[in-house]
Amino acid sequence: MILTDTHTHLYVEQFDLDRDAMISRALNAGISRFFVPAIDSTYTSAMHQLKSNHPEHVHLMMGLHPTHVKDNYQLELEHVKTQLEEHDFVAVGEIGIDLYWDKSTLNAQQDAFIYQIQLAKMHNLPIVIHCREAFDEIFDILEDEATEDLRGIFHCFTGNLTQAQQAISYNMTLGIGGVVTFKNGRIDQFLNQIPIEHIVLETDAPYLSPTPFRGKRNESAYLTHVLDKVAEIYGLDQNTVAEITTENSKSIFNI
Repeated sequence: MILTDTHTHLYVEQFDLDRDAMISRALNAGISRFFVPAIDSTYTSAMHQLKSNHPEHVHLMMGLHPTHVKDNYQLELEHVKTQLEEHDFVAVGEIGIDLYWDKSTLNAQQDAFIYQIQLAKMHNLPIVIHCREAFDEIFDILEDEATEDLRGIFHCFTGNLTQAQQAISYNMTLGIGGVVTFKNGRIDQFLNQIPIEHIVLETDAPYLSPTPFRGKRNESAYLTHVLDKVAEIYGLDQNTVAEITTENSKSIFNI
């Protein structure tokens, strides 16, 4: 069984004391493909070092996270542009809009999101979208930017069935993580109405640990708990779900 974690921040400080052991646990659990999103320029060096240490398993994205769109965001976007020109990445992400923490930066977040979508198109890369309390704002931009070559993942999807269908209409795949295991997560109530060809699995480690680890540090090995829940929802065995969702990730990232 080959499992793919399509969204895991393996390079962040929370893993500094046991990063190699944590990755080994994931590999032993069958997770052999790790897709790693960017946050901002302060993490770029650590991301490249991670890739250098685990070249067969780690695949890097580049982008500016919406919660890190600050006064200097134009400089950060220039860094993203330069990185995409100088290195090989598999996606532009994570990018998007987050109105949970700070609504005052909406205009800047919108500007950064649009610019990075256009970078993705320029480099023929998928996008990985972060959306928190901003479905309408995200969809407005996707409506304007929708083209045949626009594709990607709605990371950590937490919307309703209508929003899921709308996301898919923009050639987006749904990233399903630990929230699907939560009693109040709600997406488990309709997920089986979405063809499994439109989902991929993720952890968002070190965040959003699945049950029974909710509230603790997440790690990629815990993807097996997401797999178990998704298999239960679709009435399929774990091997089948692992195979389908990994193939879905290969199609998106072209790897």
